[in-house]
Amino acid sequence: TPLFVALIMVETTDIMFAFDSIPAIFAITTDPFIVFTSNIFAILGLRSMYFVLASMLNRFEHLKYSLVIILFFVAFKMLAHKWVNLPDLLSLIIIFVSLLAGVIISLWLTGRDKKK
Repeated sequence: TPLFVALIMVETTDIMFAFDSIPAIFAITTDPFIVFTSNIFAILGLRSMYFVLASMLNRFEHLKYSLVIILFFVAFKMLAHKWVNLPDLLSLIIIFVSLLAGVIISLWLTGRDKKK
């Protein structure tokens, strides 16, 4: 069936991305157990995280703008890593504040629209 073919393609893509990330993990650690288990958990968790994100985007209307900000921030970090070294804690704070702002603005505007 066509759905089975789509499933095979998605799983093949997952496996290719898992093998692609192995050299990056070896740059962090040389323990093969950590490398392979982290890839397994990434494959298992990525698809479920997509559904969580999709449901959050349906629930909070302005969260998509927060995700745009986060993607631009990550792109900036990748492009400017030679010149700008941001601490990991600052990156996490920027991502958290962006997500929190999207949720709060969505709740605030939804509450304001209900009052009208």
